Amino acid sequence: MASYRHLARIAVMQTLFASEFRGGDAEEILKYNLSESTDKVTDTAFPRAILRGVLEKKQEILEIIKKEAPEWPIDKIAAVDRAILEIGVYEILFSDDAPPIVAINEAVELAKSYGDTNAPKFVNGVLSTVMHKYPKDAK
Repeated sequence: MASYRHLARIAVMQTLFASEFRGGDAEEILKYNLSESTDKVTDTAFPRAILRGVLEKKQEILEIIKKEAPEWPIDKIAAVDRAILEIGVYEILFSDDAPPIVAINEAVELAKSYGDTNAPKFVNGVLSTVMHKYPKDAK
């Protein structure tokens, strides 16, 4: 059974994906996504914090992804993979809720479930580089 935090990350990934394609208020989209798993995700503080953090740091996060995946322009990275990377970079560099290795493992699991065949390897490579190249205390 998936953990509460894993389900929360799925809801945030779905929110980032949906808000990119449909527009609208990301907070409202997250609220809807969380309502779909009400019995499993009862504390909404964790997913709301991730969503807000990603949105607040989005430009910085995208710049980091551009640097660490130079062969893949941001607009050529699948939207699901990009959302997963945004969450992973945010958790590694700007959040103290989980150790970086846990953030990477969670992102890889999301990529296995929602990305294409190469997504887990791609996500793992980018996020591992971020973890090693950008120490948390340098944020």
